[in-house]
Amino acid sequence: MTNAEAGVGQRWKRRAAGYDMAVAGLLLLAAATGWSDLVLLVSGSVVPGWALCVVLLCAAAVLSGVRAVRVRSGAGRTGMPSRPLPVRAVRGVALVAAVLSCAAGALDELGAEYYVLHPTGPGGCTAVVRETSFLVIGSGDVYAIGPSHIGWGPSGSWIADDGYRPVASGAYELRWNGRGGRGTIQVHGTETDPIVSGGSASLDCGS
Repeated sequence: MTNAEAGVGQRWKRRAAGYDMAVAGLLLLAAATGWSDLVLLVSGSVVPGWALCVVLLCAAAVLSGVRAVRVRSGAGRTGMPSRPLPVRAVRGVALVAAVLSCAAGALDELGAEYYVLHPTGPGGCTAVVRETSFLVIGSGDVYAIGPSHIGWGPSGSWIADDGYRPVASGAYELRWNGRGGRGTIQVHGTETDPIVSGGSASLDCGS
């Protein structure tokens, strides 16, 4: 191998390492997203954390394919740079964590319904509700989503008897203050299906 070829090989080794770090970063971000309570509001539709986890997992797979094609073509006769053992180990752990995270998040979403409530508040602050029911318990979480279109976690929660879903039934009151991106939501049960925990929450979009 000539000095020129050795130089090319080293350069593409560094590029391959950069691709590997980016792929590992996407996988770790996917794992964190899948386990989180994050929701994303895109064009009026709610994207839960597990779905974003799948998107990041697919992005990591695409980037890994790009790495293989570009590095192989760029390395030429110097050969495809191999991944060091620590890099393979990190990628493997990150991949397993991401897949498990996406799967666990998807299972947790079985039966869940999301509702984008209207009207919106000052500065476009939006209340998004996630409701589920299991056996005789109904539960709900409300997110306050501001200009970032990201809800990092619930602003409040409630539990209803007999699997009742108050927001799906329209049994709620949403009020916004005149400014500041703040508001309140109150949900109501029925005589036979009362709210047994929570039921009201303050909303703050941080605007």
